[in-house]
Amino acid sequence: MNTFRRHLLSLAALAASPWALAQTPVLRVTAIPDESPTELARKFAPLGAYLESKLGMKVEWTPVTDYAAAVETLVHRKIDLAWFGGFTFVQAHVRSGGKTVPLVQREEDERFRSVFITDAKSGIAKLDDLKGKTLSFGSASSTSGHLMPRSFLLASKINPDVDLKRVSFSGAHDATIAAVASGKVDAGALNISVWEKFVADKKVDTTQVRVFYTTPPYYDYNWTVHADMPAELREKIRQAFLTLDPNTPQGKEILALQRATRFVPTKAENYAGIRAAAENAGLLK
Repeated sequence: MNTFRRHLLSLAALAASPWALAQTPVLRVTAIPDESPTELARKFAPLGAYLESKLGMKVEWTPVTDYAAAVETLVHRKIDLAWFGGFTFVQAHVRSGGKTVPLVQREEDERFRSVFITDAKSGIAKLDDLKGKTLSFGSASSTSGHLMPRSFLLASKINPDVDLKRVSFSGAHDATIAAVASGKVDAGALNISVWEKFVADKKVDTTQVRVFYTTPPYYDYNWTVHADMPAELREKIRQAFLTLDPNTPQGKEILALQRATRFVPTKAENYAGIRAAAENAGLLK
Protein backbone atom coordinates (compact mmCIF):
# COMPACT_ATOMS: atom_id res chain seq x y z
CA MET A 1 0.00 0.00 0.00
CA ASN A 2 1.52 3.35 -0.98
CA THR A 3 2.00 6.21 1.44
CA PHE A 4 -0.74 8.36 -0.10
CA ARG A 5 -3.35 5.58 0.25
CA ARG A 6 -2.33 4.95 3.86
CA HIS A 7 -2.75 8.65 4.55
CA LEU A 8 -6.27 8.66 3.05
CA LEU A 9 -7.27 5.64 5.13
CA SER A 10 -5.94 7.30 8.28
CA LEU A 11 -8.01 10.40 7.59
CA ALA A 12 -11.11 8.27 7.01
CA ALA A 13 -10.61 6.49 10.31
CA LEU A 14 -10.26 9.79 12.14
CA ALA A 15 -13.36 11.19 10.48
CA ALA A 16 -15.37 8.24 11.78
CA SER A 17 -14.79 9.45 15.33
CA PRO A 18 -16.65 12.63 16.33
CA TRP A 19 -13.99 13.36 18.96
CA ALA A 20 -10.78 12.70 17.01
CA LEU A 21 -10.49 15.69 14.68
CA ALA A 22 -11.87 18.39 16.93
CA GLN A 23 -9.30 20.86 18.20
CA THR A 24 -11.55 21.41 21.21
CA PRO A 25 -13.62 18.24 21.72
CA VAL A 26 -17.30 18.82 22.47
CA LEU A 27 -19.57 16.51 24.44
CA ARG A 28 -23.10 16.97 23.09
CA VAL A 29 -25.80 16.20 25.64
CA THR A 30 -29.57 15.87 25.38
CA ALA A 31 -32.52 14.62 27.42
CA ILE A 32 -36.00 13.37 26.75
CA PRO A 33 -38.32 16.42 26.99
CA ASP A 34 -40.36 15.15 29.94
CA GLU A 35 -40.56 18.68 31.35
CA SER A 36 -40.63 22.15 29.84
CA PRO A 37 -37.56 23.22 27.79
CA THR A 38 -36.71 26.01 30.26
CA GLU A 39 -36.82 23.61 33.21
CA LEU A 40 -34.60 21.06 31.46
CA ALA A 41 -32.04 23.75 30.56
CA ARG A 42 -32.10 25.14 34.12
CA LYS A 43 -31.50 21.69 35.60
CA PHE A 44 -28.67 20.93 33.20
CA ALA A 45 -26.64 24.17 33.49
CA PRO A 46 -24.73 23.35 36.74
CA LEU A 47 -24.27 19.72 35.65
CA GLY A 48 -22.85 20.84 32.31
CA ALA A 49 -20.34 23.11 34.02
CA TYR A 50 -19.34 20.29 36.36
CA LEU A 51 -18.83 17.84 33.50
CA GLU A 52 -16.69 20.38 31.65
CA SER A 53 -14.41 20.68 34.69
CA LYS A 54 -14.17 16.90 35.13
CA LEU A 55 -13.73 15.95 31.47
CA GLY A 56 -11.60 18.85 30.31
CA MET A 57 -13.81 19.43 27.29
CA LYS A 58 -16.67 21.66 26.23
CA VAL A 59 -20.12 20.35 27.12
CA GLU A 60 -22.98 21.48 24.91
CA TRP A 61 -26.68 21.20 25.75
CA THR A 62 -28.70 20.09 22.70
CA PRO A 63 -32.47 20.13 23.30
CA VAL A 64 -34.79 17.94 21.21
CA THR A 65 -38.44 18.37 20.34
CA ASP A 66 -39.74 14.96 21.42
CA TYR A 67 -38.83 11.57 22.85
CA ALA A 68 -38.33 9.97 19.43
CA ALA A 69 -35.79 12.66 18.50
CA ALA A 70 -33.79 11.93 21.67
CA VAL A 71 -33.60 8.26 20.65
CA GLU A 72 -32.64 8.98 17.03
CA THR A 73 -29.97 11.57 17.85
CA LEU A 74 -28.06 9.07 20.00
CA VAL A 75 -28.60 6.12 17.66
CA HIS A 76 -27.15 8.18 14.78
CA ARG A 77 -24.44 9.73 16.99
CA LYS A 78 -25.68 13.29 16.55
CA ILE A 79 -25.26 13.62 20.31
CA ASP A 80 -22.94 11.82 22.72
CA LEU A 81 -24.76 11.54 26.05
CA ALA A 82 -28.51 11.22 26.60
CA TRP A 83 -30.80 11.25 29.61
CA PHE A 84 -33.33 8.53 28.86
CA GLY A 85 -36.29 7.01 30.60
CA GLY A 86 -36.29 3.23 30.79
CA PHE A 87 -38.52 2.90 27.72
CA THR A 88 -36.54 5.33 25.57
CA PHE A 89 -33.37 3.49 26.56
CA VAL A 90 -34.96 0.23 25.41
CA GLN A 91 -36.06 1.88 22.15
CA ALA A 92 -32.53 3.21 21.53
CA HIS A 93 -31.00 -0.16 22.42
CA VAL A 94 -33.25 -1.93 19.91
CA ARG A 95 -32.87 0.75 17.20
CA SER A 96 -29.07 0.67 17.49
CA GLY A 97 -28.76 -3.10 17.47
CA GLY A 98 -27.58 -3.14 21.07
CA LYS A 99 -25.03 -0.35 20.61
CA THR A 100 -26.16 1.87 23.48
CA VAL A 101 -24.57 1.68 26.91
CA PRO A 102 -26.33 2.91 30.07
CA LEU A 103 -23.67 4.34 32.39
CA VAL A 104 -25.39 5.50 35.56
CA GLN A 105 -28.80 6.03 37.08
CA ARG A 106 -29.99 7.81 40.16
CA GLU A 107 -30.30 5.60 43.22
CA GLU A 108 -34.01 6.45 43.08
CA ASP A 109 -34.27 4.93 39.59
CA GLU A 110 -33.68 1.44 40.96
CA ARG A 111 -37.15 1.60 42.54
CA PHE A 112 -39.00 4.25 40.56
CA ARG A 113 -42.78 4.66 40.61
CA SER A 114 -45.61 6.42 38.83
CA VAL A 115 -48.66 8.07 40.36
CA PHE A 116 -52.23 8.40 39.14
CA ILE A 117 -53.80 11.73 40.10
CA THR A 118 -57.34 13.09 39.93
CA ASP A 119 -59.49 16.04 40.89
CA ALA A 120 -60.51 15.72 44.54
CA LYS A 121 -64.19 15.93 43.53
CA SER A 122 -64.04 13.31 40.76
CA GLY A 123 -65.11 10.37 42.91
CA ILE A 124 -62.16 8.34 41.62
CA ALA A 125 -60.58 6.36 44.45
CA LYS A 126 -59.05 3.32 42.72
CA LEU A 127 -57.95 2.19 39.26
CA ASP A 128 -61.24 0.47 38.54
CA ASP A 129 -63.02 3.82 38.97
CA LEU A 130 -61.29 5.06 35.81
CA LYS A 131 -63.68 3.07 33.64
CA GLY A 132 -65.76 5.48 31.60
CA LYS A 133 -63.53 8.43 32.58
CA THR A 134 -60.96 10.52 30.71
CA LEU A 135 -57.24 10.02 31.37
CA SER A 136 -54.08 11.82 30.28
CA PHE A 137 -50.74 10.09 29.94
CA GLY A 138 -47.55 12.10 29.29
CA SER A 139 -45.59 11.31 26.13
CA ALA A 140 -46.41 8.10 24.27
CA SER A 141 -42.73 7.12 24.71
CA SER A 142 -42.59 7.96 28.42
CA THR A 143 -41.78 5.12 30.81
CA SER A 144 -43.29 6.65 33.95
CA GLY A 145 -45.92 8.72 32.15
CA HIS A 146 -47.30 6.05 29.82
CA LEU A 147 -45.70 2.61 29.46
CA MET A 148 -45.65 1.53 33.10
CA PRO A 149 -48.99 3.15 34.05
CA ARG A 150 -50.55 1.41 31.02
CA SER A 151 -48.87 -1.86 32.03
CA PHE A 152 -50.31 -1.68 35.55
CA LEU A 153 -53.76 -0.82 34.17
CA LEU A 154 -53.62 -3.87 31.91
CA ALA A 155 -52.51 -6.01 34.85
CA SER A 156 -55.63 -4.78 36.68
CA LYS A 157 -57.79 -5.92 33.74
CA ILE A 158 -58.38 -2.36 32.55
CA ASN A 159 -57.71 -1.67 28.88
CA PRO A 160 -57.40 2.12 28.64
CA ASP A 161 -58.25 2.11 24.92
CA VAL A 162 -61.48 0.19 25.51
CA ASP A 163 -62.64 0.80 29.09
CA LEU A 164 -61.98 4.53 29.37
CA LYS A 165 -64.05 7.26 27.76
CA ARG A 166 -60.97 8.95 26.28
CA VAL A 167 -57.20 8.68 26.51
CA SER A 168 -54.98 11.66 25.63
CA PHE A 169 -51.26 12.49 25.75
CA SER A 170 -50.11 15.75 27.33
CA GLY A 171 -46.50 15.40 26.16
CA ALA A 172 -44.87 15.98 29.57
CA HIS A 173 -45.40 15.29 33.27
CA ASP A 174 -45.97 18.91 34.26
CA ALA A 175 -48.52 19.23 31.46
CA THR A 176 -50.37 16.20 32.83
CA ILE A 177 -50.71 17.90 36.22
CA ALA A 178 -52.01 21.03 34.49
CA ALA A 179 -54.55 19.00 32.49
CA VAL A 180 -55.99 17.43 35.65
CA ALA A 181 -55.91 20.67 37.65
CA SER A 182 -57.75 22.56 34.89
CA GLY A 183 -60.42 19.87 34.53
CA LYS A 184 -59.47 18.93 30.96
CA VAL A 185 -59.29 15.28 32.06
CA ASP A 186 -60.60 13.32 35.02
CA ALA A 187 -57.23 11.76 35.83
CA GLY A 188 -53.58 11.62 34.81
CA ALA A 189 -50.55 9.36 35.16
CA LEU A 190 -47.05 10.72 35.71
CA ASN A 191 -43.58 10.45 37.19
CA ILE A 192 -43.64 10.41 41.01
CA SER A 193 -40.59 12.67 41.36
CA VAL A 194 -42.15 15.45 39.27
CA TRP A 195 -45.34 15.17 41.33
CA GLU A 196 -43.39 15.36 44.60
CA LYS A 197 -41.40 18.35 43.32
CA PHE A 198 -44.62 20.18 42.40
CA VAL A 199 -46.02 19.44 45.86
CA ALA A 200 -42.84 20.58 47.63
CA ASP A 201 -42.74 23.80 45.58
CA LYS A 202 -46.46 24.38 46.21
CA LYS A 203 -47.14 24.45 42.46
CA VAL A 204 -50.17 22.21 42.90
CA ASP A 205 -53.02 22.48 45.40
CA THR A 206 -53.26 19.03 46.99
CA THR A 207 -56.70 19.85 48.36
CA GLN A 208 -57.85 20.04 44.73
CA VAL A 209 -55.63 17.46 43.01
CA ARG A 210 -54.63 14.26 44.79
CA VAL A 211 -52.90 10.93 44.22
CA PHE A 212 -55.26 7.96 44.24
CA TYR A 213 -52.85 5.20 43.13
CA THR A 214 -49.09 4.68 43.28
CA THR A 215 -47.59 1.90 41.18
CA PRO A 216 -45.21 -0.85 42.34
CA PRO A 217 -41.52 0.03 41.71
CA TYR A 218 -39.55 -0.52 38.51
CA TYR A 219 -36.22 0.57 36.95
CA ASP A 220 -36.35 3.85 35.09
CA TYR A 221 -34.10 6.75 34.01
CA ASN A 222 -30.40 6.57 33.10
CA TRP A 223 -27.58 8.43 31.37
CA THR A 224 -26.65 6.56 28.18
CA VAL A 225 -23.88 6.80 25.56
CA HIS A 226 -23.28 5.14 22.20
CA ALA A 227 -21.05 2.06 22.30
CA ASP A 228 -18.74 3.71 19.75
CA MET A 229 -17.65 6.31 22.30
CA PRO A 230 -14.00 5.73 23.32
CA ALA A 231 -13.85 3.60 26.46
CA GLU A 232 -11.65 6.12 28.27
CA LEU A 233 -14.14 8.96 27.77
CA ARG A 234 -17.04 6.70 28.69
CA GLU A 235 -15.37 5.83 31.98
CA LYS A 236 -14.54 9.46 32.74
CA ILE A 237 -18.20 10.38 32.34
CA ARG A 238 -19.29 7.49 34.56
CA GLN A 239 -16.85 8.47 37.29
CA ALA A 240 -17.87 12.13 37.10
CA PHE A 241 -21.44 11.15 37.99
CA LEU A 242 -20.41 8.61 40.63
CA THR A 243 -18.21 11.11 42.45
CA LEU A 244 -20.88 13.80 42.80
CA ASP A 245 -20.80 14.52 46.53
CA PRO A 246 -23.91 15.87 48.33
CA ASN A 247 -21.63 17.17 51.09
CA THR A 248 -20.11 19.80 48.76
CA PRO A 249 -22.03 22.92 47.64
CA GLN A 250 -21.62 22.01 43.95
CA GLY A 251 -22.62 18.38 44.43
CA LYS A 252 -25.58 19.31 46.61
CA GLU A 253 -26.91 21.75 44.00
CA ILE A 254 -26.52 19.35 41.07
CA LEU A 255 -28.02 16.36 42.86
CA ALA A 256 -30.96 18.44 44.10
CA LEU A 257 -31.69 19.66 40.57
CA GLN A 258 -31.46 16.09 39.28
CA ARG A 259 -33.73 14.94 42.13
CA ALA A 260 -31.09 12.42 43.17
CA THR A 261 -29.49 11.37 46.43
CA ARG A 262 -26.59 9.98 44.39
CA PHE A 263 -25.78 8.27 41.07
CA VAL A 264 -25.02 4.54 40.90
CA PRO A 265 -23.76 2.27 38.09
CA THR A 266 -26.35 0.57 35.89
CA LYS A 267 -26.46 -1.93 33.04
CA ALA A 268 -28.70 -2.83 30.10
CA GLU A 269 -29.97 -5.97 31.85
CA ASN A 270 -31.73 -3.81 34.43
CA TYR A 271 -34.23 -2.76 31.76
CA ALA A 272 -35.34 -6.23 30.69
CA GLY A 273 -38.59 -5.74 32.64
CA ILE A 274 -39.28 -2.47 30.81
CA ARG A 275 -38.70 -4.19 27.47
CA ALA A 276 -41.05 -7.02 28.41
CA ALA A 277 -43.74 -4.52 29.48
CA ALA A 278 -43.37 -2.62 26.20
CA GLU A 279 -43.64 -5.80 24.14
CA ASN A 280 -46.66 -6.98 26.15
CA ALA A 281 -48.40 -3.63 25.61
CA GLY A 282 -47.58 -3.67 21.88
CA LEU A 283 -45.59 -0.46 22.17
CA LEU A 284 -42.16 -1.64 21.02
CA LYS A 285 -41.71 -1.38 17.26
